[in-house]
Amino acid sequence: MEEFFSIPALVCLLFGYLLGSIPFALVIGKVFYKTDVRNFGSGNLGGTNAGRVLGAKAGAAVIACDILKVIVAIAISSLLDPGISIWTGLAAAIGHCYPIFAHFKGGKAVATMFGFLLATSIFTFQNLWYLIVPLIAFILLLVIFKMVSLSSMIAAVVSSIFITYMQWENFPIIIASWLMTLLIIYRHRVNIQKIMHGNENKITWL
Repeated sequence: MEEFFSIPALVCLLFGYLLGSIPFALVIGKVFYKTDVRNFGSGNLGGTNAGRVLGAKAGAAVIACDILKVIVAIAISSLLDPGISIWTGLAAAIGHCYPIFAHFKGGKAVATMFGFLLATSIFTFQNLWYLIVPLIAFILLLVIFKMVSLSSMIAAVVSSIFITYMQWENFPIIIASWLMTLLIIYRHRVNIQKIMHGNENKITWL
């Protein structure tokens, strides 16, 4: 565990957090639409709310940027140590949820999670099944229940179970994965209440 307290590792974690803190929903909204998305819809700085407030193109751009910032963080840190890279991705996700550049009020990390899964599959594990397995779970649940929130949370759990099975001797990586899942679930706590009461928003395009 000593490597996690080394200067290079701490720099990677700080880099991941700061990169994740870039609020692309806020930047794109203000620069291109003269709109602060925090004042509309759910108020979240994520792709879903950006799309709801600014339109599909803006939402897609935000999602792409949120995915990319995690990929960049993990890719760069993996050059130092693949074991550190997954923690850097977690730091980027925390930055997205609690961005220092936006008063610590960010998004719910759905796009960030898929950036995390894609990047760790490529740079940390060199095995795309780490992305494919949770992605299949996400798509199936989305088709069945039409709820992005529920599909995202269960996909995160599936991912952590798969990582635990595949990396059962690598406790730091397992811990980072489950912390990511807990972050996703915590950020969706309001959605969980809505699901329980039967009034969660459902997609209409499937």
